[in-house]
Amino acid sequence: MQPDYDPRDVAAFRLHQARECLKDANLEENSLKTRANRSYYCIFNAMRAVLALDKFDSKRHSGIIDNFRKNYIKTGIFPKDFSNFVVDAFDIRLESDYEDFYVVSKSKVNSQVEHAKTLLEAVEKYVGERIQNS
Repeated sequence: MQPDYDPRDVAAFRLHQARECLKDANLEENSLKTRANRSYYCIFNAMRAVLALDKFDSKRHSGIIDNFRKNYIKTGIFPKDFSNFVVDAFDIRLESDYEDFYVVSKSKVNSQVEHAKTLLEAVEKYVGERIQNS
């Protein structure tokens, strides 16, 4: 993150990106692979929005995931089941993007899209409250 940016602006921008990804994930005409990818990036951008308020970023997805899980899920700020949402979405995205013959099921994608929506709603509420109280 650039040091001259207000972390609240960065968080708001990343939430906007997450919402756009969720819209794409919800489009039934998109392929299952695309919907899985977009729902993962919804989750990823939502996590980055929270971490922006801490002025933390990482060039690696694993760095974002590990920091978010350690500081926000394990501490109870977000529900423990969010950890599974994040890890499952990451694994599906990796397999569908890099494994030649991986096929994700429609039920897995639909579940992942719902998880992304749930996580995003919780993050939006949390970020909104943190910005309001800052």
